[in-house]
Amino acid sequence: MDNITHSLVGLGVGELLQRSLPAEASEARQRTRHRLLLTACALASNFPDLDLFLTKLMAPPLGYLLHHRGHTHTLLFLLPQALLLLAALWLFWPKARALLKESRVARLGLLGAMTAGFLLHLGMDFMNSYGVHPFHPFNGDWYFGDMIFIIEPVFWVAFGVPLALAIPWRPVRWLMVAVLAVALLYFTLHGYLGWTSYAGLLLLGGALAALRLLHLRSRRALALALLLCLGFIGVQKSASSLARERVAAALRQEGGAAQLLDVALTAFPAQPLCWSFAAIERNEARDSYRVRRGMLSLAPGWLPPAQCPASMLDPAPPRTVQAGVLLHSEWNGSLSLLRRLRQSDCQLDAWLRFARIPAVDEGRASDLRFTSTPRGNFTTMDVASGAPRACPARIPRWNQPRADLLTPP
Repeated sequence: MDNITHSLVGLGVGELLQRSLPAEASEARQRTRHRLLLTACALASNFPDLDLFLTKLMAPPLGYLLHHRGHTHTLLFLLPQALLLLAALWLFWPKARALLKESRVARLGLLGAMTAGFLLHLGMDFMNSYGVHPFHPFNGDWYFGDMIFIIEPVFWVAFGVPLALAIPWRPVRWLMVAVLAVALLYFTLHGYLGWTSYAGLLLLGGALAALRLLHLRSRRALALALLLCLGFIGVQKSASSLARERVAAALRQEGGAAQLLDVALTAFPAQPLCWSFAAIERNEARDSYRVRRGMLSLAPGWLPPAQCPASMLDPAPPRTVQAGVLLHSEWNGSLSLLRRLRQSDCQLDAWLRFARIPAVDEGRASDLRFTSTPRGNFTTMDVASGAPRACPARIPRWNQPRADLLTPP
C-alpha cells in the first residue's frame, strides 16, 4: 500500500489503542503516552519500507524488484526492526523514556502499538497484486491477495475523518477534512475514481463526521472505522474470488488446450465491481505460453466495463469475450526459449524471482500484471542476446512465482 494509507491506518489504530487503555496518573504523562503510541504505531506501519534504501544494491530494475518488499517485509526481520525503532524512541525522547520506566500500562501500550503497526504493514501489502513473502527464509513463496488497489481511498476516509475531527484546533481540524475531500476530487477528475465511488466516499465521510459531531466518542468512531475497513476488505475478497471465476470461465469459453496457471487481479479504487486481470496459460504440446490482459465488471448490466474509471483502463481496443469480460491484449511466447534464456542469463534468472506474469523474448522481459505508463513498465529489463552478462550479487532467495512455467511437467 502507499505510505499515506499506512500512516493513516497506523495513526488510527494507535489512537484507538491509546483511548482503550487506562489513563496515566497525570495529565502530562497521559499526553506523552498519547504522542508515543501514535508515533510508534505510525512509524511501525511505515518502517518496513525503509528497504527502499537497499534498492541501490543492484542495478535497475532488479534492485527495486528484489529488494523492495524484501527482507524487511518478513516476519523474522520484524524483530530487529522493532528493536531499532524502540531504541530510537528510548534514546531520542526523554519524556517517553521516563514514562516507560514508571508506567507498566505505557510499556504494554507501546508493545501493542509497535506490534500492530508492523503486522498492519505486512497485512496491507499482502492485499494487492504485488505480493509479499512473509515466511522467508523458512518458505520463500510469494503470497498475493489480489483484492485491494495499492492506493485505497476507503481507508483514507474511514480513518482520516475521525482522526481529523479529533484534532483540538478547529481550523486545523476542518482544513484536514477539506484536504481529504479535495484529494478525492482530484483523483476523480483524473479518472482514477468513478463519480459513484466519489459520492459514496463523501457519504461515508459525512456520516462519520456527523456521528463525531453528535458526540460519538473518538474511541467508538475509530472502532467503527476499523470495522468498516474490515467489512470493505471482506467485500473485496469475495468480489476478487468471483472475478477470478468469471475470468477463468471466459477464457475456457475461448477454447484451446492451454492450461491456465494463474490470474493476477488488480482492484479498482473504491469500486468492488471493476477489475483488471492478467492471465497466463501454458501449452506444452505447442511449446508455447500465452498472457492475456483484460478487464471485467461483475455487474455489467448496471456498470458496463467501459464505464469503469477511465485512467485504469487498458488503452488497447477491447474485444468482448462474454458479458462483462473484455480482452485488451494478448502476448505469446516460446516455453523452450524462456527456459533456455533463464539457464543462460543469470540476470533473467534473478528477475524471475519477482515476475508473476512474465513476457520474455530475446530482447526484453516484462511482468505484464503491470501496465505501461508514460515512463514504461517499471519491471522491464533487457535480456542478453549474446555473451553472458555478469551475474548480480546479493540475490535474495525468493522462490520464483512462475516455477510451474519454468520447469517442464
